[in-house]
Amino acid sequence: MTEHPAASKMRSNLRRHASAGKIHQVRSNVTNGGESLVDSLHHHVDEHTALLHRAFQNSDGKPLYEDERPWVRWPMNFAYTAWQTLTSNPVNILLVFVPLGIIAGAIHWNPSVVFCLNFLAIIPLASLLSFATEELSVKLGQTLGGLLNATFGNAVELIVSIVALKNGEIRIVQASMLGSILSNILLVLGCCFLAGGIKHKEQRFNSTVASTMSSLMAVSTASLIIPATLYAAMGHSKPTDLKKDNILILSHGTAVILLILYALYLFFQLKTHANLFDEESEPEAGEDGGAEGGESEGHILSPWAAGVALVIITVMVAVCAEYLVDSIDSIVESAHISRTFIGLILLPIVGNAAEHVTAVVVATKNKMDLAIGVAIGSSMQIALLVTPFLVILGWIMHEPMSLQFEIFETVVFFLAVLVTNYLISDGKSNYLEGAMLIGMYIIIALAFYVYPDDAAGNANSLWDMISQH
Repeated sequence: MTEHPAASKMRSNLRRHASAGKIHQVRSNVTNGGESLVDSLHHHVDEHTALLHRAFQNSDGKPLYEDERPWVRWPMNFAYTAWQTLTSNPVNILLVFVPLGIIAGAIHWNPSVVFCLNFLAIIPLASLLSFATEELSVKLGQTLGGLLNATFGNAVELIVSIVALKNGEIRIVQASMLGSILSNILLVLGCCFLAGGIKHKEQRFNSTVASTMSSLMAVSTASLIIPATLYAAMGHSKPTDLKKDNILILSHGTAVILLILYALYLFFQLKTHANLFDEESEPEAGEDGGAEGGESEGHILSPWAAGVALVIITVMVAVCAEYLVDSIDSIVESAHISRTFIGLILLPIVGNAAEHVTAVVVATKNKMDLAIGVAIGSSMQIALLVTPFLVILGWIMHEPMSLQFEIFETVVFFLAVLVTNYLISDGKSNYLEGAMLIGMYIIIALAFYVYPDDAAGNANSLWDMISQH
């Protein structure tokens, strides 16, 4: 979900700048190598391109996917489109784990093997889901494209959480949502600051946009703190079941309000204050020249093909997620890893790996507004859209999904948002700030690694004792 409501434009820019980074790296490497090295490189690229195109051409030099014979055109068009789609991201090489993961889950292999294979399988599926969403959103325009990306941008996390919610794994769902937010605002943003700061002494970004996003993140933090403190404040004044019912009522109402706030943010970004979000994009469009700008728009998949790809990939993600979640119990018992650590640290890696790498590449290109949009924008979507939606879905499914996170998790979330807001408030970044964010994420990961699942009850008992005095 890379992320951000106007992600159709941002995702295209991410791909363009990631590709441009490779070109500039080659140029810098051959600067001192003389014209002969440059000519040799161009000759090699031209020869490779000619061989690739020749495989898709007939004897007249016309592409086979444009051949007049339908029995030639349709299969070759499918093969050519599939090739371009599969080569859109290097991480797609991990697609070999998709059939392996499904087979392993279907014939009941060792749960640890099933977990690892499906864990690796979902990473390239998330990349393809992002690619197909971008291709479709280009044809729909900025507004509808932004809404589409808001829906599918965090689809992997959403699918995994829905499967876990269906199985009654409330702790996995809550930890996965919190982990996705922490991964984006600490690990990804920290890597962007660090990688960009090493290459550039100081980088600047749109502080107004970042401040708006961070303010909404602060509101979402309050929506988690209030239920946790209310549960503790009730103490023994009411039976436990009645307290949980009250928390559910509060969570349902809060979820509706958060969804309304997210809708208002979409209207704020796409309509009334669009100039704030577009002012950094306009110079970027003409910065790299017409050739690169023309290739930045996705034109590989037709709207129908992109729609079919979205459906197929979503189904495959759901199947892999089903096997992944079903194997968690065995992983917890055999590897002695808590459910909280799996949901908070491991699962967020699945849906965000491909986009995280691209965000770091963009940061090294000094395009910090795009990097901020990926990191904080994706976190904001999880906090204001995905988590409230899961609370409402749990309400419909009669599952006790609430916004009452554990005390320790709530405190960690508050501190992470607080530190992030401080670091982005001035609109500038450097490598030291990136190291701070990464260091804090590692500390949190270590804390949750040693954090047992039964610690929640002990924490609540402590709060009950404090409230009595």
